[in-house]
Amino acid sequence: MTEPDPPRFDPDPPRRNFYGRRQGKTLRKSQKTYLSEDLGDLRPRGISVEENPARTPIDPQNVFGAPPLWLEIGFGGGEHLVAQAKANPDAHVIGCEPFINGVAMLLGKIRAAGADNISVYPGDARDLMDVLPAGVIAKAFLNYPDPWPKRRHHRRRFVTPEHLNPLFRVMRPGAEFRVATDIQSYVRQTLDEAPKAGFELVSLRAGPWPDWPSTRYEQKALRERRCPTYISFRRP
Repeated sequence: MTEPDPPRFDPDPPRRNFYGRRQGKTLRKSQKTYLSEDLGDLRPRGISVEENPARTPIDPQNVFGAPPLWLEIGFGGGEHLVAQAKANPDAHVIGCEPFINGVAMLLGKIRAAGADNISVYPGDARDLMDVLPAGVIAKAFLNYPDPWPKRRHHRRRFVTPEHLNPLFRVMRPGAEFRVATDIQSYVRQTLDEAPKAGFELVSLRAGPWPDWPSTRYEQKALRERRCPTYISFRRP
């Protein structure tokens, strides 16, 4: 039998639009220390366009190890990611976040918690999804993502085909995809777009999941009297 041709990769991938901040207020001395001392060991290699311009697929076992891979997209301050990693030591949790202040906050929490089952990619989650083989992510989280409340900016949200289609590709059959948001138009867009990408709705709830650690974004929403919504999908 003739072997199929290997997949072709664009050696000069098109530039993507990126919306949002890369850095906020000046980092504290301790946060600069975390970035200089800790990020190098936690950052997976071969993900960024600079390191892998041909977007050649990586071997997840070589990069992350053998445990089930979980993915958090935009981890904010890192509370949820670290809590999930500590509660699930048999999983390896990958966090993607381009906002460097959030990365520094997460690194401080990882150091304090002593968690050793976390990888941190300080960039766009699409870079990771580009180079992962299909069907390797066992669980994914999208918690309180950038709301982009103006209608003309809804195309910038994560819950669009540009993001959901590659996420669906890299998730295992039966894998869970969780979305938490306090923006009702975001809920509507998620419920509309995720099934188009192939995800199957499992639950829609006003209260968090039993293993949910409250985050600063959830607390802010409650203080400002916005009603959070917690949505679970499954990759059939």
